[in-house]
Order: sequence, then C-alpha cells, then structure tokens
Amino acid sequence: MKQGKMNLTTKVLVALGVGLVTGILVYNLPAGTLKDTVLINGLFQFLGQVFLRGIMMLVVPLVFVSLINGAANMGDVKKLGRVGSKTIIFYMSTTAVAIIISLILGVVLKPGVGLDMGAIQTVETTINQKAPLVQILYEMVPNNIISAMANGSMLQIIVFALLTGVGLSLLGEKGEYLTDLFQKLNDLIMKLVEIVMLFAPIGVFGLIAKTFATVGYSALIPLMKYVGIVYLGLLIHATVIYGSLFKVFAGLSLRKFYKKFSPAMFVAFSTASSNATIPFSLDICEKELGISKEISSFTIPLGATINMDGTAIMQGVASLFIAQAYGIEMTLPMMLTVVLTATLASIGTAGVPGAGAIMLSMVLQSVGLPLEGLGLIMGIDRLVDMGRTSINVTGDAVCTSIIAKSENAMDLEVFNS
Repeated sequence: MKQGKMNLTTKVLVALGVGLVTGILVYNLPAGTLKDTVLINGLFQFLGQVFLRGIMMLVVPLVFVSLINGAANMGDVKKLGRVGSKTIIFYMSTTAVAIIISLILGVVLKPGVGLDMGAIQTVETTINQKAPLVQILYEMVPNNIISAMANGSMLQIIVFALLTGVGLSLLGEKGEYLTDLFQKLNDLIMKLVEIVMLFAPIGVFGLIAKTFATVGYSALIPLMKYVGIVYLGLLIHATVIYGSLFKVFAGLSLRKFYKKFSPAMFVAFSTASSNATIPFSLDICEKELGISKEISSFTIPLGATINMDGTAIMQGVASLFIAQAYGIEMTLPMMLTVVLTATLASIGTAGVPGAGAIMLSMVLQSVGLPLEGLGLIMGIDRLVDMGRTSINVTGDAVCTSIIAKSENAMDLEVFNS
C-alpha cells in the first residue's frame, strides 16, 4: 500500500527530534577527535552552515524583489484613496506595535537566559555599535544602493525597493514591462526558496545536533519558554490592541466579533497559511459581519500580503531569544532597528513555506545577531506558526471591520444577529 509523502513541516519536526537525540548522545561522548573534530565541528557544522548560507544567499534578492512587487501593485490604493490610506496606516501601525510588545516581553521575561550558546562557533557576524537615533533614521536612505546590497544593509535595501515599487506604480503603462519582469523574478526567487527549503530538514538536523552536542539538555527549557512568550504576545495583541481599536473605532462587541470570526481563525491555525484563509475570511466578513464586499475584497487580500502582526511578534521575541542565548546585549538602537526592519519587511513577506525564516534571518542580519540561532527557531517554528497566522488573519478582519464601519459600509443588523 502506497503511503503519502511527509510534508516539509513533518520532515523538519522529525529532523528536530533526531538532531536532539543525536546531539545529546554526542554530548555524553568523551572529548576527542571523533566528538569534537569529526562530528561537532565537522559533519554537524557542515550540514548546518550549507543550509544557513543558502538562506543568506536569498535574503537580499527576496526582500528587494518582493517589496518592489508589493509597492508596484498598490495601484488599487490610489484608486481607493481614503480607504487605501486608512488600510495601509492601520496595518503598518499595528505591526510596529506588535514588535514593540514582543520586545518588551523578551526584555522582561528573558526567554534565552539559561541557554549558553556562546560556546558554539558561529559564522562571522558584526554586532552593530551603538548609534544615535538620528543616524539610524537618515542612514535608512542609501547613498550607494550597490554597496548596500553587497553589505546586506537591509533597511537601505528596503527603502530603495519601496521607492522603486512606488515609482513603477506611478509610471502606470510605461512601467508595465519592468513590473512584469519583477513579477517573473519574484516567481523565480520563490522557486529558489522552495529548492533551498528542501534542504531544511538536513540543515535543521545539523544545527540542532551541534547545539545539543555542545550545551546538552539546557536548551529544552528556554525553547519552551520562547514558545510560551510568543503565544503570550499573540494573546495580548489579540485582546488588548485589537480589542481597544475595535471598541474605540468601531464601537462594536469584540466578543461577538471573535465568536463569528473564529472559524476563519481555526482554518488559519490548522493550515498556517494566510493565503489559504482568504476565501473563509471574505465569506465571514460578508455573511456574518455584514461588511460590504467592495471593502473586504480589497482589505483582506492586501492584509494577507502586508499585515503580519503575528509574524512580527515572533520575530521580536526570536531576536531577543537569540541575543540572550549568545550573551549579546540588545541596545535600544538595535531594538529600534528590529522594529523598523520587521515593519517595513512585512510588506514583502511571501506566503510560502520558508519565507518567514528568511525574513527572520534578514532581521537578525540587520542588527548583526548570529544566524545559527535560526536552527533552534526553525525546529519548533510550526508550534508558533499556527498561532501567529491566526493573529495575522484576525488583524485583517479587525481592520476591515473598522474601515467598513467608518465608511458606512457595514450592515449592523447582520453583525448583531
């Protein structure tokens, strides 16, 4: 009887388990050539670094091309005028707030403390020096985009990509050829992401095995703490932030909203895909929440592309988790860089497996944190992916409800039924 193939998530989880067991077995071996040279700094190092370098290879082209496409295809924003402006402001603002919440939780609850990753050899990284806030802001504008790409200066690349996309959008028909070219390039890069992610189980095995072979059992509790803090951040964002916005700007019952929208949240939780949830969200918005199709058909798909509050919370907690695990102090300018990078990059976060990890690697690069920490995060990413996707799609619906109410495009009888 033919059995179905394991999907990528299952393979990564299996690799995590095998890597964990293998690492602990190697940890208990006596020090010597076999343990230190052949396994830890040989086989495990090779498998993990090949995968990490594959991810790093795709960061700049993925961010650059994705953001150009995202900005160039916002012609609808101009047409919808007021509605489009409100939508963009809502999505970007809540994403920034989400990252700030996650950083506060990370600073207070310290998920990475107790895990000493400093003993593990890392690829060369440069920790950003303390810089004045003004300098961080004006250095977002590149004076040489080729140099910015060569050096992986992510904020500068993001700003240039957004400007290029807006320019293409304003060119209209004159820019169609270039817009089509960037869309084809985006398809190519997505295919490259798929190819690199085929090696994710092997890479995760190498990274996890090396981690546990070096630090032993001590990594388990911090990892579970990391997952718990991410979910705490998601819960705070869903209740406090969304609840306050919904009450102030829509004046409607949040309890009733969640009761009606919960089926879409369950679909998002089970599929871990914002794009797969779009049809369910649109159907609930129209039939259960009483929102005009004209509004929801714009805000929901746009939100699935640029509104990543749940993902932002994960990135904020993960950044501090990795910094604390490696004994690196996250300064205020570094945290501000994380907020700016993750907020702007949310526009280009692609709805494909692996893109979230690549976006996290971009955030880590922006503040010079070791990319090896990705191995730990990716190994348990499915556990947080389901929760963060649920928050992503919930934010889309909250925004849609608020805008529909402000535009008198909501049937309150249907909502209150």
